[in-house]
Amino acid sequence: MNRRLLWALPPTALLALFFLYPLALVVQQSFQPDTGGTSLKPYADVFASEGFRHALWTTVWLALASTAGCLVLGFALALVIAFVPFPGAKAVARFIDVYLSFPSFLITLALLFIYGSTGIIGSFQFLTTPWGVLLAEVTYFTPFVMRPLLAAFSQLDTAQLEAASSLGARAPRIVRRVILPEALPALAAGGSLVLVLCLNEFGIVLFTGAKGVTTLPVLVYSKAILESDYPGACVVAVVNVLISVGLYSLYRVVSRRAGA
Repeated sequence: MNRRLLWALPPTALLALFFLYPLALVVQQSFQPDTGGTSLKPYADVFASEGFRHALWTTVWLALASTAGCLVLGFALALVIAFVPFPGAKAVARFIDVYLSFPSFLITLALLFIYGSTGIIGSFQFLTTPWGVLLAEVTYFTPFVMRPLLAAFSQLDTAQLEAASSLGARAPRIVRRVILPEALPALAAGGSLVLVLCLNEFGIVLFTGAKGVTTLPVLVYSKAILESDYPGACVVAVVNVLISVGLYSLYRVVSRRAGA
């Protein structure tokens, strides 16, 4: 037992030094207004501001809408890859694993090169609106839903599909009554992960240059870098962390039940 504790000490110390200690400093700073002392004034000021409420609402609706779009699109694409035979299906499935390693700003830049003011197709102003951010997030995060779905579909008993087909069930009915119930745990796990990632997404909002789109991560940047309001930035960061940790806990529970 003592030897196990000794082996656990180095990673615990590194975790405390590089993650817990900076996080503790952020929490501490959030209770220290510029006037000095320790109080809840930074929280009261931030919660009372219209900018924070707007950023919180924008963050929530963008994350929910992006997650819903990823679930619908990811489920449809995973169905095609898993159950519709076509040349290169395995290569597409492997590419999804590689796609997951791409940085989010790379996908946003690609959309700008195609649809931006100097893009290949032409200028589409919606890219600098919340709908452009939504399009970029759905484009980037959909494979995060497809990956667990493809894993779930690979374990699906094809005998059930053959039996349903032999009984005269058409494709939509088979999807609704056979495939979808088996895919629900994977959908829940992928959707929970995408929701957490969308809540914390910064690069996509920044690179689209969307006007009037301020999310919580962007608000942290704005308060810390542009306004030099470090207590306010720390308050927003603490709120963002609490929301993210809560959703990540939900993701872990769902993933465990789904066997992901």
